[in-house]
Amino acid sequence: MTTAYSANECGAIEDAVRLYIDGVSKGDADKLKTAFHSEAWMFGSVGGQRYDIPISHLIEMAISQPFDSAGSYTARITSVQQAGDAAIAIVEEEGAWGSLSFVDFFTLAKIDGSWKIVNKTFAHTGGEMPAG
Repeated sequence: MTTAYSANECGAIEDAVRLYIDGVSKGDADKLKTAFHSEAWMFGSVGGQRYDIPISHLIEMAISQPFDSAGSYTARITSVQQAGDAAIAIVEEEGAWGSLSFVDFFTLAKIDGSWKIVNKTFAHTGGEMPAG
């Protein structure tokens, strides 16, 4: 596979992913709606419970209970790959809702000149869902 990298494109992809990180951290719906394509979906499970949902449901979850509600959330982009108008990014998250950790795999597409997250697939790598 030939991968065409551009510093400008990589920065724009990271910017879209940072909108996700900032949005879920603080429950900022505007940032999340900017980061994601309106038809995006999320797939993954926590403790055997599947969360295969439209991204609008993730946005609602983040508004009602931001990931940084316990003050311990951190996230970092560990990888970005891009070819033409398609890209993937990997993010490691820790401290979501206090103790949850995830590895997120984002698929992005450049649509009408802007990078949008079109899919989030995550792996639950540690911690427990908060009670209630």
